[in-house]
Amino acid sequence: MDTTNLILPTYRNMLQTLAGLLDKARRQVPDQAESLLSARLSADMLPLAAQVRFAVFQAQEAVFRLRGEPVPEWLHAIAAEGRNAGETPGSMANAMKRIEGALAFLADVSDHALDAGAGLSIAIELPGGITFDMTGEQYVRDWALPQFYFHVITAYGILRNQGLEIGKADYVPHMFAYLRPGTMPVA
Repeated sequence: MDTTNLILPTYRNMLQTLAGLLDKARRQVPDQAESLLSARLSADMLPLAAQVRFAVFQAQEAVFRLRGEPVPEWLHAIAAEGRNAGETPGSMANAMKRIEGALAFLADVSDHALDAGAGLSIAIELPGGITFDMTGEQYVRDWALPQFYFHVITAYGILRNQGLEIGKADYVPHMFAYLRPGTMPVA
């Protein structure tokens, strides 16, 4: 499995999407942008600040797991920030810095560096003692990518729910690189 070329472009594209969404929030509602970090889709869900931190965590965690390395403490600290984001949402500048840091980290991962990870045994241990055992390939398909997308789309949903003027094109701007010339509708 060409794991590296599957997940790294996905993570980069969607982290850039997330940064673009936050930037759009800062431009559309500059006086309210910071308060958006505390916004939630529902009372029992984590706020936007947590969604950003967990997306950043997920993208970097996968690299360590697929290289067979322990997830470092600095990265666990980002996940802890996400769990505490309801009380300490941080700032838009901090959220953007987290995304930029993740993008820089991913840029340093070499071609095919994660491919051998498809055959590794990976255990996901969650709070409360829940543990999932899977191969690296199953981890990518069934955990790493779905979890990452969940946090990015939840961030999108929170911003949309808060009245931001965003749409599908804001969620998948990387697709315009594939646009066939002459097929874009003219408004």
